[in-house]
Amino acid sequence: MIMLRSALFNAAFFATTFLYTLAATVVRLISPRHVMGMAVAWAHTLVFAVRIICGIRLEVTGLDRIPPGAALISSRHQSAFDTFVWLTLVPQCCYVLKQELMRVPLFGSLIAAAGMIPIDRDAGTAAIRILLREADRAVREGMQIVIFPEGTRSEPGKPEPVQPGILALASRTGLPIIPVSTDSGLCWGRRAFRKRPGTIHIAIGEPIPPAADRRSLAQALERGMGALDGSREIDTA
Repeated sequence: MIMLRSALFNAAFFATTFLYTLAATVVRLISPRHVMGMAVAWAHTLVFAVRIICGIRLEVTGLDRIPPGAALISSRHQSAFDTFVWLTLVPQCCYVLKQELMRVPLFGSLIAAAGMIPIDRDAGTAAIRILLREADRAVREGMQIVIFPEGTRSEPGKPEPVQPGILALASRTGLPIIPVSTDSGLCWGRRAFRKRPGTIHIAIGEPIPPAADRRSLAQALERGMGALDGSREIDTA
């Protein structure tokens, strides 16, 4: 049954993404400022679909810790679910995402129109410069920057090291880092076809003030992002 429901959701995911991409492309030609609204509607549709089809619910705690206006959100990344759910949680989500997505026909141009920040992960210091420049723009626009500081999806209970981009962002923007822990990988694994029923938890921690000591900041961030590590077992049924 899990395999069948997973197949149905995958079909719904690609169909929904295709239809919203076409609709948003038309919207972009008429009124570019409404592209973000299309992205938010797409994300809400996917969260609804994964709940109805796969039985995956969402529980969020600490949302009140994200202030209005510009914010810097640093989240654990375990699942593709993480890449769209924040569009449903904050008013002006600005994902830091991989440059490769810009090459997807139609979809790539919509990413730019929605104000996201694409980064070439192989570009080294040049990528950091672009990240900081685009972060300045996002802060001016009052957006909530969402970054996955490990740079890749990790497995539950097996976090990856925090990369320097998040520390540079905190120093540049002066914004506190809001650490986020999630166990999304227990229901929707890394590159996994199977989606297990259950509840995905997102725990938003206390903001961490930016500090001159980057090592201490990184350690505090890793602790905050690890709040849900090992909190429950993987259901293999």
